[in-house]
Amino acid sequence: MFSSLSRFIRPLKQARPLFINNIKCISTTPRILSSADTSKAEMKPTIRPTNELKTAQLSDYGVYLAECLPKYIQKVQIAHGDELEIMISPDGVIPVLTFLKDHHLAQFESLVDIAGVDVPTREYRFEIVYNLLSLRYNARIRVKTYTDELTPVDSACDVYKAANWYEREIWDMYGVYFANHPDLRRILTDYGFEGHPFRKDFPLSGYVEVRYDDEVKRVVVEPLELAQEFRKFDLVGPWEQFPAYSAESAAIKEVPLPGETAEKK
Repeated sequence: MFSSLSRFIRPLKQARPLFINNIKCISTTPRILSSADTSKAEMKPTIRPTNELKTAQLSDYGVYLAECLPKYIQKVQIAHGDELEIMISPDGVIPVLTFLKDHHLAQFESLVDIAGVDVPTREYRFEIVYNLLSLRYNARIRVKTYTDELTPVDSACDVYKAANWYEREIWDMYGVYFANHPDLRRILTDYGFEGHPFRKDFPLSGYVEVRYDDEVKRVVVEPLELAQEFRKFDLVGPWEQFPAYSAESAAIKEVPLPGETAEKK
């Protein structure tokens, strides 16, 4: 048996060097090709290219929406080249959302999110933003409206069931009241919380603090007492290093509506 094994292994020993010589060496470390073209390309910041054809199509569609709903749509604009935004009056929340959901040329049947923005310098300091998605046409649209601390906004729960928790969050964080909401109450803060944390005039440290008291054997809420003076650090954000591509300089193209062009003429 040993002789038979030796006769089988001997040819393999002879063929091994020939097999290894035919294998090319593969390096696991990547090679960096240092050329003038690649070095210049790496130094350029990443900028999302804009499609002029898509921008023109979005502009035409925004004008079409303004012609269908001239009573509620006040302004149409294109942000960042391919983001359609329509500004509506507070009275047009339900009609505009219903139109965008049910119309056969829109079919924005998915409510992705509802966001709030607080700009205290404006007369109507709060801005409500509805982000909609159309799976049928693979398109997105942003609907914006405005309000203040006292004026309520119609709830979109009858149009989109997903608006329930989003509107509760905006009520909790900003204090925007949504009329006809089925269950408008706080969703993130604790019971009995006073104030709205996302308002610009709300202090970062808050007004009260919560701690466990060993004497009364329960959690107590008491006025905030800072052990040292509150210090505000003004640090430069990472995006401020590129002023040419900051959020303030983002290109927003306003789409002229048919009524505005007629007035100018």
